[in-house]
Amino acid sequence: MQETNREVHTDMKISSIKYFISDSLKSIRRNKTISLASATTVAATLFILGVFMLSALNVQQVIKNVESKVEISIFMREDITIGQQKELETKIKKIDKIVDVSYVSKEKAVEKFKQQIGDDNKDLVKGLEKENPLPSSYIVKVKDPSMVTDVVNEIKDLKGIEKIQEGKKIVDKIVAITKTIKWVGMVLFVILIGVSLFLIGNTIKITVYSRRREIGIMKYIGATDWFIRWPFVIEGAILGLTGALVGLLVLYYLYNALYSRMASAVYLVQFIKPSYILTSISWQFILLGILIGAIGSILSIRKFLAV
Repeated sequence: MQETNREVHTDMKISSIKYFISDSLKSIRRNKTISLASATTVAATLFILGVFMLSALNVQQVIKNVESKVEISIFMREDITIGQQKELETKIKKIDKIVDVSYVSKEKAVEKFKQQIGDDNKDLVKGLEKENPLPSSYIVKVKDPSMVTDVVNEIKDLKGIEKIQEGKKIVDKIVAITKTIKWVGMVLFVILIGVSLFLIGNTIKITVYSRRREIGIMKYIGATDWFIRWPFVIEGAILGLTGALVGLLVLYYLYNALYSRMASAVYLVQFIKPSYILTSISWQFILLGILIGAIGSILSIRKFLAV
């Protein structure tokens, strides 16, 4: 007897789910235009979110690349003696924040300069070979770019130093750009989330209003609020899911086309691969799309059920 009751209860659950889904799909077909507008808005919202996510992630990759190349150049005075130079090198190497110290002689400095300017300015190089004004220097690498200022402060008062150059300013600029991208992305995302909820809510309101008599009868015969609510929640979730999938596909194909160009233009930076969209961002898009649709539906039907 108990097994029969369980079977009947299971059959009722399955039939209820079928009814909810069928009812939701019928409603979407009845209101094609506004349903399309709702799904499109969700797609646009998540696409813009994806653009800013990928932009921020790629800028972080650029920062990592630049940080790995952040160096402090310590140029020595022309009148420094060999003894002073050795003493200076010893003191620099004792600083625990430093991971590498390499010496660049005046001759090596000229060779580096030749490589940087290429063959277009041979006359300038010939002049340097006759009278070399470039100073000898130490190239210092630190454990972390955030330590550059501290290291410079420890080095600047040592004897025999003419000038110190640091590359931290470039990193600071890139970090500032990243913060701006994140803030702009969040503001746009919040605005578009609001628009999505509004459109999906209106879609559900139109459906609810057109079926207000049917809902009243269902309430009169004892149907629970959630039994009435579920078809509308599923309808919103379907619209959100559709928008999420569209936004995801557009983002993937556009980024995939852009990725090959970025990779060939800046070959030293390891940009985020297009597959990351499918493996990591996709489930976030799908979950967020469903949530936007479901929440929009719940908010819009609430006042009709209160009657």
